[in-house]
Amino acid sequence: VQLQASGGGLVQAGGSLRLSCAASGLTFSWYAMGWFRQGPGKEREFVAAISRFGSSTYYSDSVKGRFTISRDNAKNTLYLQMNSLNLEDTAVYYCAADLSGLGRITSGEPDYWGQGTQVTVSS
Repeated sequence: VQLQASGGGLVQAGGSLRLSCAASGLTFSWYAMGWFRQGPGKEREFVAAISRFGSSTYYSDSVKGRFTISRDNAKNTLYLQMNSLNLEDTAVYYCAADLSGLGRITSGEPDYWGQGTQVTVSS
C-alpha cells in the first residue's frame, strides 16, 4: 500500500493550498481516509476524516470552517482544500487510510500512513 501526499509548499498567511493523496495497492473505496499534521515541536494531530463514499466528514476544531476534505474514488485520490491559512497551520501533513472506518482514523490508529508533505505558512 502506498499513500503519496503532495501539494504542500510555502504560502502567505490568508492564502490557500490544496493537498492531494494518491493511493495505490488498496481498494480505495473500501477505506475511510484522513489527514493528520505534525507541526514543529508538536505531536501529530488529527485534522480531518472522510467516510468511504464521502457521505460523512469530520474536522478538528482548529480547522473547521477553513479546511475541506474530499475524495474521488474513481481517481483513488484524497484531497484537502485549505483556506485562510495561518501560521499555526505550518506542519507536515500526512494522509492515512483505515479499512475499519472513521473511528480508527479519528483516534489516530489507521491501518496505513502515507508520506508527508510540508506546508509552511509565512507572515
